[in-house]
Amino acid sequence: MAVPSVPASAATDVEQAMFDFVDAYNQAWEAAANEHGLSTAHACVLGRVETRRSMGELAEELRCDASNITQIVVRLEARELVRREPNPEDRRSRQIVRTPDGDDLYEAFEESFEFPRAAAANLTAAERAQLTALLRKAMRG
Repeated sequence: MAVPSVPASAATDVEQAMFDFVDAYNQAWEAAANEHGLSTAHACVLGRVETRRSMGELAEELRCDASNITQIVVRLEARELVRREPNPEDRRSRQIVRTPDGDDLYEAFEESFEFPRAAAANLTAAERAQLTALLRKAMRG
């Protein structure tokens, strides 16, 4: 997925800092995914199926079309990283679950995705707590 390298409009200092952080995060996510032979979307879906999810739930959570999720799941199934199983509460529907190989690959991906830990390590414990509180406050709006 291509991510813009500059903000869409002139930004304030805080907007520019937020953009820079998100851009660096996205680039690190993409690099970690590529390191494990995944696209960014495949890594995202693989992470979301740590617990059972229906295709519809995945599409809603990721704010994308169900057909996109279907294509991603088909590719992950071909690599034996996920499988479709009957929903124990409604046998007519299917849910996506990670396989043991999917668990192993996603664990390796998470270990190689160091950006959030490395960025947080630049802050003191008090600064991390403050940043957490400020981000949560900003997201309430």
